[in-house]
Amino acid sequence: MKNIFLLGATGSIGTQTLQIIKDDNNFCLKAIACGKNISKAKEIIEQFHPEYVSVENKEDYLKLKDEYKNITFGYGLDGLIGAATYSNEKGVLINAVVGIVGLVPTIEAIKKGRDILLANKETLVTGGEIISRLVKEYNVNLFPIDSEHSAIYQCLLGGKKEDVSKLIITASGGAFRDLSRDELENVTLDDALKHPNWSMGTKITIDCASMVNKGLEVIEAHYLFNIPYEKIETIIHKESLIHSMVEYNDGSIIAQMSKPNMMLPIAYALNHPFHLPNKNLEKLDFTKLNGITFKKMDEERFPMIKLAYKVGLLGGIMPTVYNSSNEVAVNLFMKNKIKFLDIEKIIINEVSKYESQNINKIDIETILYIDKEVKNDIMKNYEVF
Repeated sequence: MKNIFLLGATGSIGTQTLQIIKDDNNFCLKAIACGKNISKAKEIIEQFHPEYVSVENKEDYLKLKDEYKNITFGYGLDGLIGAATYSNEKGVLINAVVGIVGLVPTIEAIKKGRDILLANKETLVTGGEIISRLVKEYNVNLFPIDSEHSAIYQCLLGGKKEDVSKLIITASGGAFRDLSRDELENVTLDDALKHPNWSMGTKITIDCASMVNKGLEVIEAHYLFNIPYEKIETIIHKESLIHSMVEYNDGSIIAQMSKPNMMLPIAYALNHPFHLPNKNLEKLDFTKLNGITFKKMDEERFPMIKLAYKVGLLGGIMPTVYNSSNEVAVNLFMKNKIKFLDIEKIIINEVSKYESQNINKIDIETILYIDKEVKNDIMKNYEVF
């Protein structure tokens, strides 16, 4: 039996993970971390009986602690770490939280000797160098849950790394893929959340619309597969049927295809190296396809892609600046404090500000300090406290 320690249990990835494991006797949910969705957390407690539960707020922690006497509870960052490192039993950490808050719990779980199933992009974007080093030091496995990186992982099994010519990451283009820059001026939050292919959480759906999500995936791929940025390409593929590809030196290309369903990469990571049947997954019927299209990534239309390559190559604190400024900008957009295109403006402004102050030798303390500084700087400008 495989023990599961799940961060982000009430979110999109967390909910789908629970769907996969609920009828499978091979998995045991040992610990969960949730945010503010306490009603959903209670449902999970009643159904899966985890031994450790963490929530975001102290008030919810105190209430739940009184209600469920046989469960150990935590809250805040310490609670996340507690869920990630709970017990001395073997198991895997599934990190499905949103934001840089997922970085430290991942580090602590690695030190505990746990394999990591990673849906939290920010962990590798901000701390890729640290994570890569620790994975080797503690001899643990790191499996991607992102559909694109899971696809690349599977495609790389078909050849040798030294024979790889490039990674090709596909992008649907998000909710605004067919709009011009001018047409983006007055788009709303509701507009941004109408993703044409995927059902995902709010933040990542907005990131898809701005193409920041694809930028984060480029940086993540660099660290996951130890591939230089010049060998990572992004391409628009509206149908989201091919989730990514690997081109080899002889020109052959291996692609991973399936209907857009996040349960597939989750299930593969959970059952690796096996592709087990799953009732939640509908198989692809080629006879019913209307066509598959590809379009070159337009970096003028989607400037966040170009900027992601820039901060990735700069390294040091710059990927953190890119990520942190996006996190707070998206939050401002969700609260109707800024327009959609202001997300780009905020990120560009912060990257420009910190470029001359880049710190190449980074540790976890530096990353967390820069994250806080960037976010405070933006919030001061918009008088949000």
